Amino acid sequence: MMTYPRLLLSLLVVGFSLQGPAAHAQEQVFGEEVLGPGAKITFLVAPSGDVEPGAQNLSEARSDLHLEVLAGWTEEASEDVGAPTGGFVPYLHLFATVENEDTGQVKKVTLVPHVNQSDNFHYARNIALPGGPDDPYTVIFEVHPPQTFNLATHADWRAAYGNRLFPPATVTYKNLQLGEIVRATR
Repeated sequence: MMTYPRLLLSLLVVGFSLQGPAAHAQEQVFGEEVLGPGAKITFLVAPSGDVEPGAQNLSEARSDLHLEVLAGWTEEASEDVGAPTGGFVPYLHLFATVENEDTGQVKKVTLVPHVNQSDNFHYARNIALPGGPDDPYTVIFEVHPPQTFNLATHADWRAAYGNRLFPPATVTYKNLQLGEIVRATR
């Protein structure tokens, strides 16, 4: 027979296990685009984080935020090209230009593959803003498909889509207010 304290403890354990994972750090999604036959590209920003190796990543203390691009396949792509829904789109080349709209100062970065437990594989970079956290910013993302020496294409793919995943794309987001993200922590 279960005593009252034991029952209460059991209910607490069950309650915490049903709660799910802890909430992720605050993120601000700028927008989404679907490129080619279903590559869903999501552009966002999050608070800066601790990223290794330190030699090629700006430290959390020296950066203002974490620019991110999530690249996964749509459900339609799963049906049309056999890609797993939400599966990571590898070998992309991504660049971001962050412009301070008040001063014209510019910061250019290359987004590189990252992995974490909330987004899994994604492209990102910690950056220091070219100005104050409350200044308005324009962020321009350039998305390039894998280069031909990084991705081989079979005849069926080339017949349907050509020799690349999609044409290069540029996406611009203006008048972004990033101060809240800069002040947030992970």
